[in-house]
Amino acid sequence: MPFPDPNGAPADGLVAVGGNLAPERLMDAYAHGIFPWFNDDHQPVLWWSPDPRAVIEPNALHVSRRLARRLRRREFGVTLDTAFADVVAGCAAPRRQQTETWITPQMRAAYGRLHDAGFAHSVDVWCDGDLVGGLYGVSIGRMFFGESMFSAATDASKVALATLAQVLHKWRFTLIDCQIMNDHLRSLGVVSMPRRQFLRLVAANNAHPTRRGHWALDDTAAPPPRT
Repeated sequence: MPFPDPNGAPADGLVAVGGNLAPERLMDAYAHGIFPWFNDDHQPVLWWSPDPRAVIEPNALHVSRRLARRLRRREFGVTLDTAFADVVAGCAAPRRQQTETWITPQMRAAYGRLHDAGFAHSVDVWCDGDLVGGLYGVSIGRMFFGESMFSAATDASKVALATLAQVLHKWRFTLIDCQIMNDHLRSLGVVSMPRRQFLRLVAANNAHPTRRGHWALDDTAAPPPRT
């Protein structure tokens, strides 16, 4: 069943209820500016397209002096698509003062299938051979639809986002979707875009070919994790 037009959804963004998380369904959702978000595998899947949308152009990321220093010194190793399942697991771990997560086992399995199909990707951040941060999301055309990030070391998730932005700018991507604004994203240069404008960009983006398959950094872009 096709999704309703997200332009007709309320401001909170609830577009549809129910259905499954099959790869085809997920890709159809992202191609229409919609993403799944629900709290319990025993509940129906909830599909969202909020108004406004939190977005950033890859070359517009705000890099603080401290973060720039970490990047110059290569204090972390960074890889792409090397530890996708572990990054998703890190994102799924409850945050401080939380006892549950919206990244349920069903969601983890669904994005694992998208990764196997070459559409979902991770940025993996390492320190002394340990995974200490990262992010994951979905790529369609020249847009990257971010899902979640985590950090087990200071600035590790920021290093992941800065690396992603650098790579996507090099590959001529036009936009990173961050879904819903918060103070942390705002501090990094993320801006709010009216849903109608965002959906127009998504529709135009669908005409571009997708960089599908395993992603990798240039050999000189970042040191590999220690083994």
